[in-house]
Amino acid sequence: MLQSKPAKVFLYVFSALFCIVTLYPYFVMLVNSFKSLNEIFAIPPTVLPTTWHWENYINIWKDIPLFAYVRNSFVVSVCATALCIVCAVPTGYAMARMKFPGKGIFMSTIIVTQMFSTVVLMVGIFKLMVLLGLNNSLVGIILLIAAFNQAFASWMLSGTFRSISFELEEAALIDGCNRLNAMARVVLPLAAPGIVTAVIFVFINGWNEYTLTLILISDQLKKSLNTGIRSFFGYTNTEWHYVFAASMLATAPLLAFFQVLEKHLMGGLTAGGVKG
Repeated sequence: MLQSKPAKVFLYVFSALFCIVTLYPYFVMLVNSFKSLNEIFAIPPTVLPTTWHWENYINIWKDIPLFAYVRNSFVVSVCATALCIVCAVPTGYAMARMKFPGKGIFMSTIIVTQMFSTVVLMVGIFKLMVLLGLNNSLVGIILLIAAFNQAFASWMLSGTFRSISFELEEAALIDGCNRLNAMARVVLPLAAPGIVTAVIFVFINGWNEYTLTLILISDQLKKSLNTGIRSFFGYTNTEWHYVFAASMLATAPLLAFFQVLEKHLMGGLTAGGVKG
């Protein structure tokens, strides 16, 4: 017991320091979003605003088409997540349950695709989108986000499906269900934590997407929230108080989305760790 106390103290101290380091940038972003531009550059700097400028959160809606940016980010994230999960569920199920020629190569290829950065593939992606007429289009961004997250979602769901006992599925087959009905009625409800986890990660990646939208979208009203925030960066000055306010606005939906689905996250992350 005595030997465990120092370990517990170290764990608590380390956890507290980790939380402080992790949350400090968000704290700075929050307090600066309520400051005036002059106070942000004041010397010596102040931790909290001397005057809280709540109007910063109102003015950002007036200076740029922020509603269009929020709408575009929401549409792209939701549609890309839905498309990715619809494709990843049968892919992950096939990887976990079925035997087919080249399965090992297929699964290895999925891992290899995660090694390539979006920036490395950007020239080819741009030419392909122009050829298909999908440049400057939200549809093109949706397809690309779904494609880039497909490997991760499929691999995660394959682990989830492997953790579900096959005897349950066999029992449904014996009771008269075909493979599709057994999957829909037995496997998918049990795989809900893993599916929710995949949804969370794909949605966050879609919401945070920057490079694809920056390069492929030229129409101002089709930009996402992340690229739209760049409108506050001028040639001669940057409206940092509005940048911080808009950044907090961009972070809030992710926090709310995560809080709603957080209880399913740990179950999905650990699914497949123990074979059923």
